[in-house]
Amino acid sequence: MKKIILTLCMLPLLIWVQGCAPATYEIEGYTASSMNPDIPVPTNAKLIENIAYSDHPTLKEGVKYELKHIGGEQGLYPPMDYFQKLADTGWVELQEERMGHVHFLKKDTTVIAIEIREDTFQITELVKGAME
Repeated sequence: MKKIILTLCMLPLLIWVQGCAPATYEIEGYTASSMNPDIPVPTNAKLIENIAYSDHPTLKEGVKYELKHIGGEQGLYPPMDYFQKLADTGWVELQEERMGHVHFLKKDTTVIAIEIREDTFQITELVKGAME
């Protein structure tokens, strides 16, 4: 009888723990960004919007994508495999410039900012000389 009662008490705890497991994202491969072909983006990321910064002194253009759970819970966990892919294609993260959810990367003379949120990420290209 004690085993049955113990099992019944443990069942809700097990269900609760399973329900609190973080949801994960899945990258199915990479394709070129619609903004800049040198920037890889996950093929299963959905383009949400193209952004023009015609009157901004340091921002050139941007794109926003949706990919469920890419940033983990509340966007607190950057997708390390995506950043590894960026590094493999020549992008170097400027660690000292990072600001919370925003990561800055440089390749040749191009600097981009990638803002990671829970279900979206935005890539913004900065104008030449903006980070100098």
